[in-house]
This record gives sequence, structure tokens and C-alpha cells, in this order.
Amino acid sequence: MSSVRVSRHARLRSMAAVATVCALSAAPLAPQAVAAGTPAYSETYRPQFHFTPEKNWMNDPNGLVYYKGEYHLFYQYNPNGNSWGDMSWGHAVSKDLVHWTELPLALSHDDEEMVFSGSAVVDWNNTTGFGTKDNPPMVAIYTSAYKNGGKQAQSLAYSTDRGRTWTKYQGNPVIDIGSTNFRDPKVQWYAPTKSWLMTVSLSAEHKVRFYSSKNLKDWELLSEFGPAGATGGVWECPDLFPLAVDGDKRNIKWVLVVNINPGGIAGGSAAQYFVGDFDGKKFTAEDKGTYTPPTGKVVQDFEGTGFGTWAATGTAFGQGPAAGAVDGQGTVEGFDGKGLANSFHSGDGSTGTLTSPPFTVDSPYLNFKIGGGRHPREAGTVMDSTPPEGTVLTDFEGGTYGDWTATGDAFGTAPATGTLPGQGQVSGFLGDGLANTFLNGDSTTGTLTSPEFTIDKKHINFLIGGGNHPAGSDHPTAVELLVDGQVVRSATGRDAEALNWASWDVSDLAGKQARIRIVDDNTGGWGHVNVDHIVLSDTQARRVSQETSVNLIVDGQVVRSATGADSESLDWASFDMRPYAGKKAQIQVVDMNTGGWGHVLADRFTAADKPAQSVVQRADWADYGKDYYAAVSWENAPGGKRYMIGWMNNWDYGQSVPTSPWRGAQSVPREMALRTVDGRIRLTSKPVGSLESLRDKRPATASDVTVKSASKPLIRPAAKGKALDIEATFSLKDADRFGLKVRTGAGGEETVIGYDTTTQELYVDRTRSGAGDFNSTFPGVQTAPLKPQDGKVKLRILVDWSSVEVFGGDGEAVITDQIFPDPSSTGVEVFAQGGTATLDRMQAWQLKSIWR
Repeated sequence: MSSVRVSRHARLRSMAAVATVCALSAAPLAPQAVAAGTPAYSETYRPQFHFTPEKNWMNDPNGLVYYKGEYHLFYQYNPNGNSWGDMSWGHAVSKDLVHWTELPLALSHDDEEMVFSGSAVVDWNNTTGFGTKDNPPMVAIYTSAYKNGGKQAQSLAYSTDRGRTWTKYQGNPVIDIGSTNFRDPKVQWYAPTKSWLMTVSLSAEHKVRFYSSKNLKDWELLSEFGPAGATGGVWECPDLFPLAVDGDKRNIKWVLVVNINPGGIAGGSAAQYFVGDFDGKKFTAEDKGTYTPPTGKVVQDFEGTGFGTWAATGTAFGQGPAAGAVDGQGTVEGFDGKGLANSFHSGDGSTGTLTSPPFTVDSPYLNFKIGGGRHPREAGTVMDSTPPEGTVLTDFEGGTYGDWTATGDAFGTAPATGTLPGQGQVSGFLGDGLANTFLNGDSTTGTLTSPEFTIDKKHINFLIGGGNHPAGSDHPTAVELLVDGQVVRSATGRDAEALNWASWDVSDLAGKQARIRIVDDNTGGWGHVNVDHIVLSDTQARRVSQETSVNLIVDGQVVRSATGADSESLDWASFDMRPYAGKKAQIQVVDMNTGGWGHVLADRFTAADKPAQSVVQRADWADYGKDYYAAVSWENAPGGKRYMIGWMNNWDYGQSVPTSPWRGAQSVPREMALRTVDGRIRLTSKPVGSLESLRDKRPATASDVTVKSASKPLIRPAAKGKALDIEATFSLKDADRFGLKVRTGAGGEETVIGYDTTTQELYVDRTRSGAGDFNSTFPGVQTAPLKPQDGKVKLRILVDWSSVEVFGGDGEAVITDQIFPDPSSTGVEVFAQGGTATLDRMQAWQLKSIWR
């Protein structure tokens, strides 16, 4: 069950980090408009060869099992809406892992529990007694997420009609350790001991537990694994399976997949894995040795009594370096020597900056250690929090709503004075009061409407936080502007308790009579809104920085930025300085956050020839993109194959992607293998072979295309499209970067799939891929290590209406990213930067839709 599932309240608030789970986004984008009469599965961003439900919210794949010619795909599903909530198991089946039939809801939430993630098995020997030996039952092992108290325990349900109908076991739960972070059981038959083996997460402890049972009902604890690898977020949806190394069945290794959120390689959600041995009781990961960072010239190590030539503002950093933790702080680890920069002075409520003197960039990389809060820098924000001048319509001070009219029970009888019971820390409001609809939790609803006023200035500015449920969606949490009774402007929160400025340009409405209405019509996760200081002004308010970051400033602009991982343990980070060689630069450590984890730690700034690698970068990842999570594999697939699928989304922005009437897609199923790459065993993947059945018979082809510091369109009509399967091989020449651009077109849209010869990395750049302003963490560049083979780079690229999946080399480097381009953006181009590259050969097939 993915991390937002206990809403980012019930669980993450205990980590004092609710406001940091999702980075503040740019102005939200409303879900795509669906024209009346639009046929199902043809909406603007609807994937054409990835599974999506006809409507409503979907996240993790569950219960993957093969039985009687059918691959079963169960999945986390909200039968009642397009955002997370009422978690149940949806159900689809396929005969080829490509064409899917959606079936009725399998396991439903009820008054006592939501049905979180898990697995399914065929109980061939009827060890449970739920069926017969002639008709063995299919058994689902899932996490019961109890609504009263939030406890998570493992339960059973069974079916004797090929998964069409289900009965929950009366003896549930079958494992209960009294935990609120114990979930996502993956069960398989372990033949050597003739018993069932369960792999399950202790999510907050970064551990995986292994249990054994003879009948799926009575379980014995075998062992634990972890913490290990990346631990910057909760561990979820584990999977354990054996694979032959390089196809040698005499050399079997076990793969333990541990999905993590946040803290993934590209930020947010991701699928981590370990390779090792399993002896029937214990998993032992291969020893990867200790890490030694590159040496270089130390620029600042904070070992003196003061900050030296570095200038401090505010109070957050104190009078000089800290010797570790300061008053009220947890244990600080991972810094070098005796001192570090620590902005927890006076707690998270303090803010400030620490800035180096200017220096000339003369080294390829700047390496440093960073810890503290996960509050990334948001482009375009300012550090001046002074509210704009103008006519204040309300500031929610004085203990009453005045002449504003409330309905329902969400707003209570008076403004809130800050954080409400059970809520994550609310920050960013002004004064002592705000409108906060978390009264009695997310379950309350209501409206708060202003008296009529005249629009006599250019802008309406206000502070807003809370849930990302835009006006126009089924159940909004929004601020609306009404003129003549019609909604003419709206804004929503960004799944964060921190308030920040929003602004409407209302110059075209000058002289009109209007009202402000605050709406909370949502009872699911993040089903509330925080609002304060609504002001008519001739000045547009700009969003205030709420970052905890280390920034590189060149020519007055922030060109590189890094943030913490909600941890008091510092880890290595690195800035690529090569583009700024010879320029003047400054380092600035910034704490502009007063909410949970509102501080930053920094140490050991070092100019070096090579980049340092963090624990996250040194971990192993099944996919290096932003959109591959909760990855698990099918049990008892024919031929001993191991197929894996992941939720093609990210909890950083998963509930904000602009799709309707569905939200959430699954990746293409992938065939997994272990291969020796550069002397190390790696988990590799390739698209399931049956995907090729969707290809048009005649591909567009290109060969021996040489490009020098330019882009060339591949102009044949067959090379264009919204749904493509591309195979391409490039020869390295002297270009710095080369590759393909897909979905090119309207307004300069493009998704760049390239190879960087200097870093030996595959990358996907979606900064201009289409709609992306619904969250600040969505635009960006994802990279994966990939060494060329015999001077060549081989790519397999799957392009769908709202995604790209890129497989580099023999599948050791994979990047999965959502994109939301204009439907008219269908071009494909080949490019090279900083020199010459040759496209040896390319084949591009149009792919048929699986829906018609």
C-alpha cells in the first residue's frame, strides 16, 4: 500500500512531516475537460496500451497471480472517486499481459477496514480448506487498514470461481503485531520447506519481515532484513523472488524489491532492490563495500568558531557552526569533523540564510553533505513574505467569521488558531487565525461565503494550503470567486499544510460585484482547505519560498539546488559545475520553512573532479524515472518467467495529474532478469514480448543519419505518433549529448530522450513535455547510469498518450515518466549537441490501441 494511503495525515503526521510529503506546486491544473460524448478510453491523456480503469482512482498493483490461462491484476482502487480514498481491490484479467478486461470490484472496503495492498496465490493443495483439491481456492493476502485507530494487520479472502467473487475469512486478521505501519504482504509457495513464505514491510522502521505458514492462517516469524540501502522514506510493497544469473540455472540469486516513498532516485516514489541469498529463513544482501567520496579542495567545513567570510541572515543558523544537534533536536549524524551549519536554532520556526563570498568556478563538481527537511526550492518564489498592500477582505482575526456565512460543519463556529487536533503542522498563515476545515478531520464538509464586494483593484491575493482537489472535480477543496452567481476563478491546495500565496488577475472584472466562497466538499485524503488573508490589491502576490536547501547562485540566479530527506543524518550531494566554468558563483544555504522538518544541515563543501554519490545514488533501482512505484511480480507465470509491473505515478503529484474520469495507470509488464553488467549483478527488464502484437506490420525506418549540433525531424508520417514502439542504436562520435525527441510539436513541446557521453548517463528531459504546472516537482530531468557497448548505445522507447518508458542497453537502465503533451504534438526528431553522433538504425512502429 503506497505511502499516502493512510492519507498523508493518519500516518505521516506522526513523523512531523505532513507538510513535507509533497513539495509545494505551481498553480494547479484542473483535470482535463472531457467533451460530452467522448468515447471511453479516447480521452486526451488516456493511455492506449497501458492498463487504466474506465474511471476513478487507481494506485498499487496487487494480487498478481496466473491461474487457468489468465493473468490477474488486482489494484488499489477507489470505487467512489478520482482521488485516493475508500481503498478496495479493483480487478482486471488478461491472457497476454497486454489486452485487459476490467472486472467488477473484487474486495471492497467496509465500515471497519480499507483493503490495502497485498498478494494472491493459488492454494493448489487446499492447505486453507477454503476449496477442494479438485477446485483449489485462490487466496488473497491483504493488509486490513482498520478505520478505528489506524492499525494495520494481515488478512485473508478467498475465491473458488477464478477470482470473480470473494469471501473475507472470518478469522481475520491472521497476523497482528499491533502496528500502524505493517503492510503489503507478498506470499509465495516455498517448495524446499513445503510451506508458504510471506514478505511484508515494517514501513516506518525500514525493515522487511519474513514469515512462514503451512496453511496461510498460522504464521511463524522467520527473520528481518534492514535497514539498508535507501531509507529516506517509508518501505512498502516488498517482493522476493529467485532468478538465474546470466541464464545459468546453476547460479541462482534472490532479488528483494523494496519500494520507497519518498526518497527515490528521481525524488518521491521509486522501486529499490537488493540482490543476495535466501536460505529459507533469512535474506542476506550482497556486500557492496564501503564508500569513499572523491577527494578535492575543501571550500568550507565549518570547523571554526564562526562562519568566517560566509554571511548569515536571520536567526536560524545561530552565531556560528553547531557541534551537532542543538536544543530540542534529534541526534545529528553524518557530518565531518566537529562542526556543521545547522538551522534548527530556536527550532523549526526560525528562518535565515548563510551565503559564501563570490568565487570563480574552476572545478567540475561541488560536493557537499546535506540533511534536514525535504522542502525543495520552487522556481519563481521570493524570500520576502511581506503581504501585498490593499483592501483586506478578511484576515480571520478577532475570533469570529464576522459577516461571512458558513454552511456545514467543516469551518466550525470560529476561525482556527493554527493546527487542529490530529493535523500535521500548519504554517505560513498570518496573525493568530485562519480558516481551516480539518475540524474533526477530513470527514467534515461545508462552505464559507463572503458578503458581496466590488472588484476595484487588479488582483485578489490570498494564502491557501490543504488538499489538492480543484474546483470542478467531484469533491473540491477550493477557494472560488463568484460573479453573478457563477464561478469565474478558483484555486486549490497542494497536499500540504503550509499556506502560500495565490493570486487572481481580476482586471477584466473591474467594477463587478463579487463574492469569495471557500469550499470543502471532500471527505477523503487531504479533504480539507486552509485559507487566510484575502486582500484586494493592485500588486500580484508572489509565492514565498518555503525551501530548506543548498543553492548555487550564478549571475544572481539559482542554477542548482539540493534539499534534505527529512532526516537528521547528512548525506553527500553534488552540483555539476562544468556549465559555469570561469564564472563567478556563490553558495547559499537557505532555511525559509517554519513547518515540520523546517530546517537544513550542511557541511564539507568540496571542489572536486568527480561527483560524490549519495546513499540513494549508490542504491540499486529497478527504474530511474519518476513514475514507477509499488512494483511487484506475478506468481506462477508460465515457463518460470518473472514478470513485474508498477504503478506509473508518483506520490509527489499523483493526485494532481490532469486526467479524468480516471486517475492512475500501470506500467507495461516487464520480463525481469539478472545479468552481470560491468562486473556486478544487476536486475534488468524488458517489455513483455506480447507487446509486439500491437505493432503495425511496417515500421518507419532510418539508418546512417549523422547529426552535428542540431535536431533533424524524422519526417516520414509513420515515424510520427502518440503511441509508438521505437528501437534505435547510436554510434558515439564526439557529441556531448545525442538521442531522440518524441511528442514534439505545439509551442515547442518535446520530450527529450538522450545520452550524455561525459557522464555516461541515459536521461529523459520532460521540462517541455506539455502540461506540468500542477506540481513544482513534475518538470525535470531523470538520469540513469549506462555505459556504451562497443562504442554504441541501444535504446527501446515506448511512447504512449501520456508516458514514455525508456530501456537502455540490455535493460539495465530504465526510465519511466509520465508526460501530458498536446494531442497535436506527434513528431519525432534525432538530435546531437556539442558535436556529432550517428543514428545507425531506427525502427518505429505505430502501436494499436488495446481498447478497440
